[in-house]
Amino acid sequence: MTMVNTRELAQALREVSEPGAVEAQRRRAQALMARATPAEVSQAEQMLIDGGMAPEELRAACDIHLELLNRRNVPARDSLPAGHVLDTLYREHVEILGFLDKLDKLAARLGVTEAHDPASEDHTLLRHLAEHLVGAEKHHQREEDVLFPELEKRGVDGPPRIMRLEHGQFRPRKHRLLELAETVTQPVNAPMAPAEFAAWRQEVADLAGYIVFHLRDHIFKEDNILYPTALKMIEDAKVWAEMKRRCDGIGCCCFSPAA
Repeated sequence: MTMVNTRELAQALREVSEPGAVEAQRRRAQALMARATPAEVSQAEQMLIDGGMAPEELRAACDIHLELLNRRNVPARDSLPAGHVLDTLYREHVEILGFLDKLDKLAARLGVTEAHDPASEDHTLLRHLAEHLVGAEKHHQREEDVLFPELEKRGVDGPPRIMRLEHGQFRPRKHRLLELAETVTQPVNAPMAPAEFAAWRQEVADLAGYIVFHLRDHIFKEDNILYPTALKMIEDAKVWAEMKRRCDGIGCCCFSPAA
């Protein structure tokens, strides 16, 4: 890679992050990022943040960065031994995607349910799925406290920053979904009035739609870009062993497959 002017790169990232950015601006940013080192990309992003840009406004720049990382890596999941830090994260993603598939179908059914039935199996299923999505917190914690810092030490700052941001956007929505599920599964509850149930149903649909769409996209980026990048950049087996020790200290999810 050749050195790039970080101020020029920062300006290109600012332009591509603004509403109405055109393809020519995106191509320019992509060309500069392709020539830049991870440290230069991080310096440019930090320059924008220091100048007042919110981290979430760098999402477009992060998407370009992830695209470039994807071109340099191929998923290496099949080569991982059982119990490896990434193997566990990959396998937990399979479980989470299964929950999302069920939630997607369940939300569609609930959308055409006209009356609240406290004994409905769908309401019980909603609570089960919401509990497991909330229970994914240890998965996110292992990423945020162990995996992401190792990437950041190696100059990959932007993508972990956005992944953390997205985790923070998922958390309150998952907890709210669980709260809504609990309100309709309490055995002492009388059926909701039609208007109240309609409002409940709409909020569930909105939350489920957001979680399903954005968490699937989030998992795709981690599975196909971020994890392979980590496997390529963290080459020392001793580092992975220490990461495994720290992950074990955080613990597994209630749905984590056995190694």
